[in-house]
Amino acid sequence: MAAEPVFPRRRRVQPRLAELIAAELREQILNGVHDGGELPKQEDLVARFGVSAPPLREALRILEGEGLITVRRGKAGGAAVHMPDGGSIAHAMGMALQGGQVRLADLAASVVLVEPLCSSLCASDEAVRSALRPLIESNLERTAEAVGDGPAFTRRARRFHDLVVAHTPVASTRIMVRSMVTIWSAQEEIWAHEASDRGRYPTTALQRKALGAHRRIADGILDGDAGAAERIAREHLGATQRAVLAQFGDRIVDASSERAVRGLRDPAARRVSGADPAPAGR
Repeated sequence: MAAEPVFPRRRRVQPRLAELIAAELREQILNGVHDGGELPKQEDLVARFGVSAPPLREALRILEGEGLITVRRGKAGGAAVHMPDGGSIAHAMGMALQGGQVRLADLAASVVLVEPLCSSLCASDEAVRSALRPLIESNLERTAEAVGDGPAFTRRARRFHDLVVAHTPVASTRIMVRSMVTIWSAQEEIWAHEASDRGRYPTTALQRKALGAHRRIADGILDGDAGAAERIAREHLGATQRAVLAQFGDRIVDASSERAVRGLRDPAARRVSGADPAPAGR
C-alpha cells in the first residue's frame, strides 16, 4: 500500500500588529469606552500599545474604513469616534444589495413583510406611544402642507415611516428594519424626483389618500390597537410600493449615486425628530 503523502506542517500566522490594535480599539469604541467622542492622541496610543507609529496609523485607517472613526490631520488633529447607526448600516447593506444585483421589487417584498411589525410593537408600548404622539402629529401636519410638491411630499411621508421604525422598542428588530427602510426610502426619493421631472408623479388625490393611510396607522398606534396598526401599515405599504415598482421595479438597488448616498447617510437624529433633511439637488 502506497505511503500517505506527508505535508509540511503549516506555521501559524499571527494577525498583523495593526489588526490587533484595531481589534482592541474597535471593542473599546463599541463598548462605549470613548464616550467623549475622541480617541486619545496618537502619541498616547503609541505609548499605551508600546508600538511604533506606522502600525498605529494603519490600525486607525482600518477603523476609519469601517466608519468607526474620522481621522483629522494637522495641529488640531485627532480621531473622532462614530458609533454605528442606521445610516452606516444601511449604506453597507445597500452596497451589498447593489453588488448582488438585487432589484427593487425584491427589496420591496422584504420591507412589506417586516416594517408593519414596527407599527404593532409601537402600539403595544405605552411609553413609545407617548414619545411618538407629538412627533407623528407634527409630521402629519408637515406632510399635509407638502401635498402637490411630489419630492417634498415623498420626503416628509417617508419620515413618518422612519419615525415609527426608529421608535420600535425591540432593539434588534429596530436596527434590522431601520436599515431596510432607510434603503427603501432612498430609492423612493430617487423615484419621486424622476417621476416628478417626467410628470408621472401620483396626483394630489393619491397623495391625500396616502396621507389618510398614515393618519389611520397613527390612530392605531396611538390608540394602542396593535392589530389595526399592523394591518393598515401592510396594506398602505403594498399600495405605495406599487407606484414605484410599476416604473422602477426591475431596477437594481442604488447605493452609489450621489442622491442615494445622501439618503442612506441621512443623519439619524433628523430621522428620529421627524425634521426634514436638506433636500437633495435635482
